Amino acid sequence: MQQQLARLIRDVPDFPKPGIVFKDVTPLLADAAGLALAVELMANPFRNEHIDVVVGPESRGFIFGTAVATALSAGFIPIRKPGKLPYRTRSIEYALEYGTDQLHIHVDAVQPGMRVLLVDDLLATGGTLAASMRLLGREGLGAEVVGASLLIELEFLNGRAVLGGLRTESVLRY
Repeated sequence: MQQQLARLIRDVPDFPKPGIVFKDVTPLLADAAGLALAVELMANPFRNEHIDVVVGPESRGFIFGTAVATALSAGFIPIRKPGKLPYRTRSIEYALEYGTDQLHIHVDAVQPGMRVLLVDDLLATGGTLAASMRLLGREGLGAEVVGASLLIELEFLNGRAVLGGLRTESVLRY
């Protein structure tokens, strides 16, 4: 099954900058059977975890997150870049390779103790997921982050190392 999905991921060399091989999921998204399989494989490890909400960071986390939320009969909450959410937000700043960025979530998006699953298309260095965990967890809104479900993990970048032992499931590993 993983090989079927891997064939639907397109490598784009030198994007967004020279030396990077971008894993393009748009061919997978266009394939109905591939998309359905990806969502099932991302949802299955968490079917018995009583997930209240799935949280997906901008932007491909929205695509996979809403589908996984539907498969788990859970709600969905977006984490956005600055200036994109209409209501009051809580934010966190995190380090990028060159500089910093911010993630925002509505202040009332999750309640303390809610069981949250993070979903995104790709785990690379782990910075976005680690910041999302902090924003949602004890130092943020007080939710219980149960795990992370990813379509793709770039293992050579060791992104799991910054997730503090969070249960992390990935469908495809490179």
